[in-house]
Amino acid sequence: MNYQAKLAAPFGVLGIRCDDTALLGIEFLPASDGLQQPVSAMAEAVCLQLQHYFAYPDTPFTIPLRYTASAHREKVWQAMLFIPRGETRSYGELATQLNSCAQAVGQACGANPIPIVIPCHRVVGKSSLGGFMHHADGSPLNIKRWLLSHEQR
Repeated sequence: MNYQAKLAAPFGVLGIRCDDTALLGIEFLPASDGLQQPVSAMAEAVCLQLQHYFAYPDTPFTIPLRYTASAHREKVWQAMLFIPRGETRSYGELATQLNSCAQAVGQACGANPIPIVIPCHRVVGKSSLGGFMHHADGSPLNIKRWLLSHEQR
């Protein structure tokens, strides 16, 4: 995969994909992956905003985003952007808000190409943490736990 930067994160490495005008994707990579300096002004801006977020969880993201999505996924991703830092919503709550079902909301969360910036980690199960990156356990859930804990400051 071609990345325009690979940024150290408290839980591993983030692969940053962007073009000259927008952030296209963020991927969670193993801590063993090598880092890569930003190769463009946009990649540098993305890295700076993510680093600021890791230091100060109240940091708003102002990076332009570009992705392709079905109408349903677009609605779910837009709704996630309005979940305040330090709060969560259940899949069912978002489903009710969007006139959808919890499973479809979960699928949209798992398909989110720009995690952290589009905060899918703030969507949880009714009585559990739920999943993250199409996983129900393991290191992806540890990343979700870290992000939620970080935002509780």
